[in-house]
Amino acid sequence: MKAFLKNYRQSPRKVRLVASLIRGKNVSAAIAELDFLAKRAGLPIKKLLLSAVANAKNIGNDVENLFIKELRVDKGITMKRMMPAAMGTGHRINKRTSHLNILLAEKVIPVKKTKSKKK
Repeated sequence: MKAFLKNYRQSPRKVRLVASLIRGKNVSAAIAELDFLAKRAGLPIKKLLLSAVANAKNIGNDVENLFIKELRVDKGITMKRMMPAAMGTGHRINKRTSHLNILLAEKVIPVKKTKSKKK
């Protein structure tokens, strides 16, 4: 029930804003929230979530009980580029990337124990 996306071309700081919104929610609520989110990272995170759900189905888990246990956004590689500046100098531009890891788990439904009556 894992899925990962490496070298996604958006800075981790921006992706973490979206990741923090859906962390801990069940899968159907997270997909509904990502559908109407006005952030660019919403679509790749939704695709990653659907990939993790497909992995869980393949193993044989029940999709209705799944929730997002962990959604980690790590720093990926940084591409260094140069931008021409005044008087023949150059300034460095950092093009940052992100690594996303998602982990789904099943909610355990507690079973109430009944007291046995002794006679």
